[in-house]
Amino acid sequence: MKKIYLILLLIGQCVAAQNQTEKDTTKSQELENVFITANRTATLRKETPVAISKITAKTINETKATAVYEIINKTPGVLMVNLGNEQHMMSIRQPMTTNAYYLYLEDGLPIRPMGIFNHNALLEINQFNLQSIEVVKGPVSSLYGPEAVGGTINLISLKPPVDPEFKFGVQADNYGYRRFQAAGGATIGKIGFHIAGISSLQENGWMTYSDYNKDNLNARIDYNISSSTRLISNTMYGKYYSDMSGTVNEDSFNNRTYQSTSNFTYRKSDALRTRLTLEHDWNSNSSSYITGYLRDNKLGQNPSYGIRWSPTVNPTTAKGEVNSNNFKSYGAIAQHTQKFDFLNTKLVAGALYDYSPVTYWSYVIDLKANLNPGEVGKQTVDSYEIIAQHPDSKLADYNADIYNAAGYAQVSFNPIEKLIITVGGRYDNMKVNYNNALDNSTGSKLYDKVTFKAGANYNPVEFAGFYGNYSQGFAPPGITSIFRTKPGTGGTTGVPADFYYNLEPATFDNYEIGGWLSFFQNKLNFDYALYYMEGKNELLNIKLADNSTDYRSAGETHHKGIEFGASYRPSKQFNIRLGGTYAQHTYIDFKLSDKPSDPVQDLNGKEMPAAPKWSGNSEVSYYPNWLPNLRTSVEWQLVGSYYQDQINTVKYSGYNIFNARVGYQWKKIEVYGNVLNLTDKLYAYNVSRANTANAQPTYTAAAPRTFVFGIQYNFSLKK
Repeated sequence: MKKIYLILLLIGQCVAAQNQTEKDTTKSQELENVFITANRTATLRKETPVAISKITAKTINETKATAVYEIINKTPGVLMVNLGNEQHMMSIRQPMTTNAYYLYLEDGLPIRPMGIFNHNALLEINQFNLQSIEVVKGPVSSLYGPEAVGGTINLISLKPPVDPEFKFGVQADNYGYRRFQAAGGATIGKIGFHIAGISSLQENGWMTYSDYNKDNLNARIDYNISSSTRLISNTMYGKYYSDMSGTVNEDSFNNRTYQSTSNFTYRKSDALRTRLTLEHDWNSNSSSYITGYLRDNKLGQNPSYGIRWSPTVNPTTAKGEVNSNNFKSYGAIAQHTQKFDFLNTKLVAGALYDYSPVTYWSYVIDLKANLNPGEVGKQTVDSYEIIAQHPDSKLADYNADIYNAAGYAQVSFNPIEKLIITVGGRYDNMKVNYNNALDNSTGSKLYDKVTFKAGANYNPVEFAGFYGNYSQGFAPPGITSIFRTKPGTGGTTGVPADFYYNLEPATFDNYEIGGWLSFFQNKLNFDYALYYMEGKNELLNIKLADNSTDYRSAGETHHKGIEFGASYRPSKQFNIRLGGTYAQHTYIDFKLSDKPSDPVQDLNGKEMPAAPKWSGNSEVSYYPNWLPNLRTSVEWQLVGSYYQDQINTVKYSGYNIFNARVGYQWKKIEVYGNVLNLTDKLYAYNVSRANTANAQPTYTAAAPRTFVFGIQYNFSLKK
């Protein structure tokens, strides 16, 4: 990565003589009220009948995050769960989960093809290349298709600046983390470019066996063919390798020993995404674009979550796995936007085609479990070690060709003044042609669905607006969950899980009302959303006694809650932000077991696990007049209590933590420091346990108090 920074330094020096002018839009309040994601075209907030939030460039720059969850968690109704080394889960109108109910976009294009969801997809993101982040809460399958159910996160990249800009910096903390980052760009004649690179390294952290390194490079080139036609190239390449320290037991957590039970688990990723977009404005009321793209991803793991161990059945032995998931994608998307004078109508319509060949294999490894001293049957594992690998004992072994085709359209219009109606729909057809070596089967599976939405905005006065919507969500089961062997068999039966459960696509119906208020010349702003979402055939993870995960389709689930956000700026020196959600996630019809001997046959009426009712993020920022260019802030993160298991026997109490940030700009040099977990609170990002009597909890431990320091040089040449 050192070569990257030398190249960027030369870029900055070469373009320094170029003098261009550009309107500063990052500070424009009007721009901050414009959203792209909810309607696939630039739309004012008051014309958007969904719950949507935007994290601006100012917030991103001031946060100086080591991982993107520090930024995204500032969104009301969103809880991005840190699993260490930029690995993560998500909770948006869903419990904290790794399931495929979230769509992650990069400049409007999914990071993964449909059917190959990965809950860790955002670890591929370059935090130094973000202009803004838009978060849509609730289903938008009518525009984006499968997986856009609980929420959709669109990470919007930096565009080439008109004037030459260049910045580079270093960041480090007191637990062995350090990152080097550089970015630069300019516009010369008709060509604009922007390049951003980061290189992160973690060594000898607070948790044993938790090293990782990550290198990312993003490059964008814009060619302004004419005032109405543009050609845009955008490429990302990233490499990632991480030890997987996994969870710790209750004693280790409470004693803060943070000792990993393994020294062999890992996750590695090699990702390439490139796209070429042609945009054309036919006139002031008509525009089109077409994008061709390529993805090439390789993901390999010896995952800590794949270790299966029972304290009562052969407690000195365990099973693990090694797996690999590789795919490529070739696709295109085209869209046209048309405005009409009649009823101020706007039409957005488009089509998508995606071909993604994928290969996946996983095999069993034998482990020795070294136990801590204690009462037999109640001992915990001190460490695991590999004693044998069995490449012929397959947990999964398939290749598949995934074909995604879709068409969508949305129309909005004003039937009367101050009322905007929006109606949209999409048809998705996902076909999977597969060869499954697990049972020597070949065939195809087809998942298709029409999804619909309808909404309205009513803005009776300048300081208040209201909206309501009905929207549908759709998510077919991930192909890995279909073709893997049924958990608990050790990979020896050769029978895929789908044979047992006949996993069906999940469907969702979402009903929502919300609104916004603004007072004192926009100094005080408040927005809210109330939602009720019904899920059918929702694919859920069941944690078994040996720590393996089973996949089941729930008959019916309900998700309901209220999301709220407020900001108050009494003066130029202070800014106060509040945000949170109260939610309930409930099983309505879900059979857990068919065995008469099991004490729990179904989960009807029980709360879903890992589903805190309360969560929120608030912040107070201070920009003193007595020392211009100084910024300070204190942030509060709240996660309420939740059940650790699906049978609702034990709760985790949740946590309240505080983070502090300070930064100072001196000429072109910026210095900053963050203190994460300011009070050094003992807490866990996630706690779970199996649905069995006397099951032991596992803790995904959070970091002790952490000091982050950084320095950054910012250069720009403007008239």
